[in-house]
Amino acid sequence: MNEQSEQNKKAWEYRAYEFWHKRDGSPEEKAIQILENPLASLKKHKHHFEHIAGQKVANLCGSNGRKAVPIALLGAEVTVFDISEENQKYALELAAAANTSMDYIVTDIYDIDLDKYRGYFDLLYLEGGILHYFGDLGKFMSILYELLKDGGKMILSDFHPLRRCLLSQGEIEYFDAELTSGDVAYKEFFDEQEQADFPDVSVRLYTLSDIMNAVLEAGFTLKRFDEHRGWNNENIPWEFTILADK
Repeated sequence: MNEQSEQNKKAWEYRAYEFWHKRDGSPEEKAIQILENPLASLKKHKHHFEHIAGQKVANLCGSNGRKAVPIALLGAEVTVFDISEENQKYALELAAAANTSMDYIVTDIYDIDLDKYRGYFDLLYLEGGILHYFGDLGKFMSILYELLKDGGKMILSDFHPLRRCLLSQGEIEYFDAELTSGDVAYKEFFDEQEQADFPDVSVRLYTLSDIMNAVLEAGFTLKRFDEHRGWNNENIPWEFTILADK
């Protein structure tokens, strides 16, 4: 595990389980919400999962299982790869509460066992803002490519690179490429006096062309690219989704 990954593991294992309870409720409470309509839990990507039964799906950086569990309920065989044991704890409790199951492997994505998982998955699903945790985007995309079966599909959704520049009001520049330290995503959910104890994450920001070129250079065939408005319908590009095939 490289230095950046070690730092991010440390950050994402600091009170993450407690955070998920704060934000999403207990696993039992979250399961009730998901069970009402598993497909709706996948939000803007739900149309990709209408006929997922029987397929092998990898949810990379799958966090607390809030996407993996509905996918499993829809009949897929789901494997989550994530660096945080705190995330794993909540996710497995969530799956049990929803009366479903998944494999949850705590690992750095760079360290996935390709001897076991090369060409294994029909679908890769990545969402929620994860690319900035990886300093070598080319290596990351190459691993994703290796995980897919021939004819497999990748759904990659992430924060739009322009979003961070617009929201920072010029403090972040679009072409910044250095590794920097920053707040773990859920730090603000805790009291101000507690926040000083939170470890930083290590991130590297990418341009849209960095991301698109890394997908293409890994060997994927780009099928579709969509930009999405903000969560409150803001008139700026908030997220994007790439659909690509192997």
